[in-house]
Amino acid sequence: MRIRTEVALPAALLLALALSAPAGAATASSPAAAAPAPPACRESVLTVTAKASGRPSTLRIGVTNHGRHACVVDRVPTVVFGDLDGPALPVPEGGSGAFRVPAGGSAYAAVRTLDPAATELRVVERLTVAADPAHRGRTFGAASLGSPDGIRIWEPVTTWWHRSRAAADAALARYTG
Repeated sequence: MRIRTEVALPAALLLALALSAPAGAATASSPAAAAPAPPACRESVLTVTAKASGRPSTLRIGVTNHGRHACVVDRVPTVVFGDLDGPALPVPEGGSGAFRVPAGGSAYAAVRTLDPAATELRVVERLTVAADPAHRGRTFGAASLGSPDGIRIWEPVTTWWHRSRAAADAALARYTG
């Protein structure tokens, strides 16, 4: 069988070029050549909100990026109740990951403070919400959340960040029944 030289020569040239490229060099179509991931959000460019959702033992939280560029926060918001140990657990379960918040954009999560099947509860006067565990967060008093007698909690959970309030509410309903 005879190889056509007009096909073999360019193929050999491409192979030689590929082998002579520096290790780790990326081509225009490779994932490594894609735009770099946005940086972590600075807390100073974010506004964190929390308010009652209108459903019992449920809060809506949000974060808005007032910066000029997209940035990332952890996909799981950090919600801490008073001086109690540990934050609300994420639903679904899962570790940290990046969630992109566009410039001028917002993200939303829903928090269930009290398991409906709870036989015990604690009452706290405040909660702190942070868009990312590296941030200090913003503290909200119970009265500002529609709970003048305190926030009732037991086995609190939070959704991951979502693009809309409706998506956050649906995720909470899906994972908590």
